[in-house]
Amino acid sequence: MTEQPETSPRTPRRIWNFTPALPLQLAPYWDWPLRPLASLVYLLKSWNPVGMRLMFLAVAVIVWSFFTPEISRAQTVQFDWVFEVWLRNVILLTTVAGGLHLLLWKFRTQEDDYRYDMRPMMKGAKVFWFKNQVWDNMFWSYVALHFWTFFECLMWYAYANGWATMITFDSNPAWFIVLIVLIVLIPIYAGLYFYGHHRVLHMGFMYRHVHSWHHRNINTGPWSGLAMHPVESFILMTDVLIFLLIPAHPIHILFMMFHHGIGAPTSHAGFEKVKLGRGVDIDVGDFFHQLHHRFFDCNYGTGETPWDKWFGTFHDGSTDGNELVKERRRKIWSSQ
Repeated sequence: MTEQPETSPRTPRRIWNFTPALPLQLAPYWDWPLRPLASLVYLLKSWNPVGMRLMFLAVAVIVWSFFTPEISRAQTVQFDWVFEVWLRNVILLTTVAGGLHLLLWKFRTQEDDYRYDMRPMMKGAKVFWFKNQVWDNMFWSYVALHFWTFFECLMWYAYANGWATMITFDSNPAWFIVLIVLIVLIPIYAGLYFYGHHRVLHMGFMYRHVHSWHHRNINTGPWSGLAMHPVESFILMTDVLIFLLIPAHPIHILFMMFHHGIGAPTSHAGFEKVKLGRGVDIDVGDFFHQLHHRFFDCNYGTGETPWDKWFGTFHDGSTDGNELVKERRRKIWSSQ
């Protein structure tokens, strides 16, 4: 019998055009024994000057100072001040999502540098309204904007009528440190809340009839972030209601709302960074969540939350991580 030549191991198919440093590491906040120094370093890096977090806060300060109606006007629901909030949010969403789409996808100003997935936005696909992924995503993003506006206006109404306690740096100087700490905690709280409702959205009826709309976007672009079923848009924004219980400043409200309203478009941009030239790059993407869109049953929370690691759904972006997700899927399917 003729001997068969030895075959070399199959080279794994290349999935990504670009990834950040792998394997991904979760925030050390929840490690045991506690790692206070590592946690502080991670926290400081998350507030880096060319990252989205500090930018959201800066935009929140500007919007509160110049583009938000006086709280006293919100004592009664009137078209004028509600329209002002809605129009400002339309401008913000269009500028951020539309601007990123034009730069990264339409005009390709940085070509494929820092791009995660090389597949194009889908056209001619019946799964999308208008048979076009971008048009579909734009439509549902503007639908989601109305829920963003609703919850923001609800909080202004709550402040104006005493349903919620508003504190300011001028009237409560002793609360200054507390307010700063609250700013730092908001992204962590938002991530914990996101994991909880996201897992529910992946269950049975909720996935089939609601969340599956968002998962049509296997490869994401800026308009994909808020492209979801209206029920999911409503649920996404409800984390801001915690400020009905916790005294806060209006900047906290805006900062949290912007994590969704302009944070979703940036985190779904499909690129890790936006190149501004002269070696200046702005971090926009979220590879942790990009893995969720690609592999579905992983990374339900954020990189600052422990739940994925604790419940065995953390994907670190490595080849071994790919195999772990596939094996978990096989076990789920074989048990059905």
